[in-house]
Amino acid sequence: MPAQYKIDKVAEIESHIKENAGLFVVNYHGLTVMQAQELRRNLREVGSEMKVYKNNLARLALKNQEQPEIGDMLVGPVAYVFYEQEPVETAKALKDFAAKTKDVLEVKGGISEGKAITAEDARAIADLPTKDQLLGQIAGLISGFARGTAVCVNGVASGLARAISQVSEQKEAA
Repeated sequence: MPAQYKIDKVAEIESHIKENAGLFVVNYHGLTVMQAQELRRNLREVGSEMKVYKNNLARLALKNQEQPEIGDMLVGPVAYVFYEQEPVETAKALKDFAAKTKDVLEVKGGISEGKAITAEDARAIADLPTKDQLLGQIAGLISGFARGTAVCVNGVASGLARAISQVSEQKEAA
């Protein structure tokens, strides 16, 4: 029979998996305590949280929650970065921190939208624009289209008015 603290820890991991949209698995070997604290602070700012669990307990919790198999990533000293909604900001924070620390931090992969992702997928996610940036781009496109339509419609009406004015002037002159 497993020890009670292990059962409690598996339940804690399962609740993190349920409450969050996904997770990244990172190798944090080589980070100093100060760097780890800075990373946790950076992740909190984007609505994410980094936790360290025993790999066997995490593997069991992932299996209990019917998550994809990512057992090959769960080797060595790894931490789990849980994100609540969008993976983009969390992936960007991890990428920026890895670059700042000269790649001491390594993203091994994770789970996003119920699917296992590789380290390359995580890097690709980090290169995507955030949801707010995309909404801004869409608003700009809509605004540009509306402005173009208004100019076009106004051009037709003003052209018609000029044509009527010229015809009127020609009739008065004659």
